Amino acid sequence: MLLVGVSVLAFYSLLSYGSYVLLVTLWRLRPDPVTAGLVVGATTVLFGYASFRVGTRRLLSRLDARELPRTEYPGVYGILDGLAAEMDLDAPRILVTRLSVPNAMALDTAGRDAVVLDASLFRLLDREEFAGLLAHELAHLESKDSLVQTLAFTALQTAVGFVSLLVAPPVFLVTGLALAAAWVRGDPASWPRTLPGRVRARIEAAVSALMLGITLLARAHSRRREFAADDRAAEVTGRPVALARALRKIERTADPQFGLLSPLWVYGEVESEEERALSDLFSTHPRTEDRVERLRSRADSGRTEIRVR
Repeated sequence: MLLVGVSVLAFYSLLSYGSYVLLVTLWRLRPDPVTAGLVVGATTVLFGYASFRVGTRRLLSRLDARELPRTEYPGVYGILDGLAAEMDLDAPRILVTRLSVPNAMALDTAGRDAVVLDASLFRLLDREEFAGLLAHELAHLESKDSLVQTLAFTALQTAVGFVSLLVAPPVFLVTGLALAAAWVRGDPASWPRTLPGRVRARIEAAVSALMLGITLLARAHSRRREFAADDRAAEVTGRPVALARALRKIERTADPQFGLLSPLWVYGEVESEEERALSDLFSTHPRTEDRVERLRSRADSGRTEIRVR
């Protein structure tokens, strides 16, 4: 036991020393702050963009979507062209697939953008509702929401990576001490309960809390962008209630077990208000009722303004 404990301590001490040497070397080789910032920023953007493009291609391949023929569906493309012209966008492709729930999503692909629609939406929604839904997705393309969110999340992950690198030497050292102490006293499984083990747990908890905060920040930004896309769709179509009806219809037919990708909103039942509030924090989309209420309030405000005039 003593021999194993000493060997484990020696191994983790080497890891700690190696990570320390790496940090010192990086610090000594550091360029001036401006150059370092530019290099880190450019690298982050490059990897974030590559991740975004690869993820989009993989998603498209999993969806097995087909482009809607323009000659066979002139009405659909008439709505699309009108909205695109109003928003000063190049009309994206319309791809149709069959999903487990009615859903729509905007994909900022390399080259020409695309809007993916579940085939059931053509039966579920009337013309005004379909236009509102399509305008919502075009609003995401207009503001490059997917790309911006991916780049922002990549930048935040890079920051967490630097923090993890900074704490690597003490983490390796306390891990070795905890394992060595547990082996020496003849109870290897007790290493998390040793003093070094508890120190390591605190360091890991701090890094995990940082990651959790980043995740919550990214999800909150995503929810704000959904509200913004709703507002933009209502502005372009002039029919906020139509989009609200579309959201309600989709919600009523949604399957809460859908898990391939984030639907137009997040839907699911929870047992208590506390659980529901926690679910909202991690949701990428606001509650449907909140979005509908905002859209109806916008419509009521518009009618009031017309009467005053």
